[in-house]
Amino acid sequence: MPNTAMKKKVLLIGKSGSGKTSMRSIIFANYIARDTRRLGATIDVEHSHVRFLGNLVLNLWDCGGQDTFMENYFTSQRDNIFRNVEVLIYVFDVESRELEKDMHYYQSCLEAILQNSPDAKIFCLVHKMDLVQEDQRDLIFKEREEDLRRLSRPLECACFRTSIWDETLYKAWSSIVYQLIPNVQQLEMNLRNFAQIIEADEVLLFERATFLVISHYQCKEQRDVHRFEKISNIIKQFKLSCSKLAASFQSMEVRNSNFAAFIDIFTSNTYVMVVMSDPSIPSAATLINIRNARKHFEKLERVDGPKHSLLMR
Repeated sequence: MPNTAMKKKVLLIGKSGSGKTSMRSIIFANYIARDTRRLGATIDVEHSHVRFLGNLVLNLWDCGGQDTFMENYFTSQRDNIFRNVEVLIYVFDVESRELEKDMHYYQSCLEAILQNSPDAKIFCLVHKMDLVQEDQRDLIFKEREEDLRRLSRPLECACFRTSIWDETLYKAWSSIVYQLIPNVQQLEMNLRNFAQIIEADEVLLFERATFLVISHYQCKEQRDVHRFEKISNIIKQFKLSCSKLAASFQSMEVRNSNFAAFIDIFTSNTYVMVVMSDPSIPSAATLINIRNARKHFEKLERVDGPKHSLLMR
């Protein structure tokens, strides 16, 4: 059976200067935060195709946010922009001095989505939160989230606070791409079985290029609820450092008296992280188990592939 690509249209929109292109460049083009300062304003719509997990291709439309362009999106380009959208991502600059205009454009987006792509999933990113005083962030985000959810009715939106300077960007984008993975429930079921077979405390699956978390299973409660996006951020930065030295990152083992964590290439499109706390299980055994599971998870990534399950032995 041919291995055909499954394209999903993702609309990235928001007023000029809100940070859309910077976040796209960090997640998908391997920029580091400080290098985004040299990015210019987006003119009209920039299209990019990002291959994600083999068969899945994100058709990303980065829409310039100048007023002239925004007005055109809702009039002459309305059908072209808003037709067949799987995900709408609207980016708000938390310190914008034109909040009323931001909300007006957002409502215009919702009307166009309701008319052209009523099943699209909607995400609102309240961006540049690093510019807000730390003790005010929770309050300001909660107020903005309540306003956006009220404005979005009858549609539903998921809101995230984000900044290019910390792990919040990875949390938001991991949640977004999770919604686009076609066989994610089956992937999670097999990841759970894999974790139980090898007696792991936790197993995480990362997309190989972006290092976004796409699936995980945990057997034990963990203290840090933000650990996934922190790991994504740290390893992505380490990968970029390796590439600057003409080296490539393949695997890593971190061990202390409480646990051992293994990060390794898993399939052609993913990395896996396995966390073990049983000191009686040697590193070599865990690495063999990761290697033996690769072929099975390669099959799962193919949308049109066989629907097998990794069974407990």
